[in-house]
Amino acid sequence: MHYRTVLRGGSAAVVAELAVEVERQLSGLIEATVEQIRAEMPVYHDARFVSLAELRTSVRNNLEYVMRTLRGTEEPDLAQARATGRARALQGAPLPELLRAYRIGLTEVWNRFVELTASGEHQDLRGLVAATSAIWALVDDYAEALTTTYRDTTAEVMLAHQSRRSALVEALFAGGAATEGTLWDIARVLELSLDGTYVVVAAETPRVGHEPLPQIENRLRDRCHASAWRLTPDLQVGVVSMRDQSASQVIIELLGENQIGRIGVSPVFTGLGNTSRALHLARVALSSMLPGTTGMVQFNESPLAGLVASAPEASVQLAHHVLRPILDLPGDDRNVLLLTLRAWFECQGSTKLTSERMFCHPNTIRHRLKRISEELGRSLTDPADIAELGAALRALHMFPDTSHLPSPRDPLR
Repeated sequence: MHYRTVLRGGSAAVVAELAVEVERQLSGLIEATVEQIRAEMPVYHDARFVSLAELRTSVRNNLEYVMRTLRGTEEPDLAQARATGRARALQGAPLPELLRAYRIGLTEVWNRFVELTASGEHQDLRGLVAATSAIWALVDDYAEALTTTYRDTTAEVMLAHQSRRSALVEALFAGGAATEGTLWDIARVLELSLDGTYVVVAAETPRVGHEPLPQIENRLRDRCHASAWRLTPDLQVGVVSMRDQSASQVIIELLGENQIGRIGVSPVFTGLGNTSRALHLARVALSSMLPGTTGMVQFNESPLAGLVASAPEASVQLAHHVLRPILDLPGDDRNVLLLTLRAWFECQGSTKLTSERMFCHPNTIRHRLKRISEELGRSLTDPADIAELGAALRALHMFPDTSHLPSPRDPLR
């Protein structure tokens, strides 16, 4: 400790004698310190973190300890400083203000020592030097003990808060078990509106433990948009407030920065209680993109893709059932017909545009489309057949590794 190395022999005796005199003025010293703190520091004057009674008690406890230490009747023990540091950290009082309050208190003690050594029989420059050294050594000791305890406590509080926040985010995305009371608590802790407007984002992780959207919550907060996120082994998911018109553009810009994988976004929804359902739709949107690609899809941008991705097994079964005659053809025939059919859908059924895309004559496209219709036994003018073909093509595009497999059997046969 600094204090132990400052006072030795005669110096300690001089300081102890002065301390006895100052201690007789302790009541006035306490009140003067309280008034000085409140006059110079609005945070204490307004009782923002500490009431007047709490402040007075804290000043008394700390000054009594200081005087006992300076008198030499008690070994230096910084337990009171640590207790104050912990209490103020739990109350959320700012550390700089806390240290300033301590300096004000010890400065008041020093002023009393100055008054004693500057007049009467105690007039002694060496005594003043010794007292000054002792008091400011205590300031250093106090500041070190208080700061260390304050920071340790703040870290504990932040860790506990983060653990609770993570649990509440998990409950929000899990849904089901969240009661109205729980949702209110979640909204309060996460600083989200219970009946606000949101989207859910699901971003694919590049590898376990690595965020695809690093610092996204802070980046959104910097743009005045509240959000809450959690990281799983395969996804980073978040619910983002859409409280104003600029939110959509801000989110798109931030998600697009340094994009490294697939990102799915839910439709816009209202009510925090609908987050788990929106997460499902965001995952569906993500799954509508081919693995290994980079891009961002919002569920309502491609409802058919969302429908297919939400039921992979049924979609694969549909694809094999509808397209099996073409899938069973030799490789070149199969690939040409599938590419033609897909291009025809992407060109909104225009033979001319399809031919331009595939660099061949429109009559060639008409011949291929006629053959496709014959092979599949389906009409390219019947809306019902077109709908099934579109869904089958989408499923085959999303789950290409299944195109070579035998058609799934109907379990009822």
